[in-house]
Amino acid sequence: MRINKYIAQSGIASRRKADELVLSGRVKVNGEVVTMLGFEIRTKDKVTVDNKPIRANNFLYYKFYKPTGCITTKDDEKGRKTIYDYLPPELQSLKPVGRLDKDSSGLLILTNDGDLIFELTHPSIKVSKVYRVKVDARIKYEELEILAKGIELEKGKIAYCDSEIIEHDSNSTLLEITLYQGMNRQIRRMFEFLGHKVINLKRIRHATVDVIGLKRGQYKQLKPKQIRELKSYLEKIKEN
Repeated sequence: MRINKYIAQSGIASRRKADELVLSGRVKVNGEVVTMLGFEIRTKDKVTVDNKPIRANNFLYYKFYKPTGCITTKDDEKGRKTIYDYLPPELQSLKPVGRLDKDSSGLLILTNDGDLIFELTHPSIKVSKVYRVKVDARIKYEELEILAKGIELEKGKIAYCDSEIIEHDSNSTLLEITLYQGMNRQIRRMFEFLGHKVINLKRIRHATVDVIGLKRGQYKQLKPKQIRELKSYLEKIKEN
């Protein structure tokens, strides 16, 4: 197995990032620094990155329904609850694809496939993420146009989204929001720009994977068909 694939299958990095690790001299095989990208790893070889041993794993793919009140991280200095408090020991090595803030809920894809994480999160690959969002005001259609055209949340960074009103009354609006970006707290900040507050935010789909069939705090392994559909989706959007 080529060294970059071996590193990617350990779950610590994508193949592209693995190449960078090799070229920077951070990878050793049997105690010797390896800087050749095409280096082949044998079954008995011992591989380390930054002097920490790694081992190629079989890839695992899960979907998880993140509840509100926990954070999307492995460890927290403040002692707050994390998504890993809901996962069994055998899934503790999986990494979330993207994040949801503490007050948001819904779908997270969990995997040790570094290449997949890279493709689902890289800004150059416009992967769709769909949310159900409740806002504390009756949203006007003119405001939806502003969201679609984009808002400069940070200097030189324009945030935009597709949005559709599902239902509303005089005091609130339920919308379906689709993002193709991954800016920090993007939806909440966009509505704050419009003078509104997000009451509830739930991710219901990421690419081809949805949260259907899960209750809060539950996880479920993706079926081979679902994995093929996800990778096929990624190949199609990379062609565009």
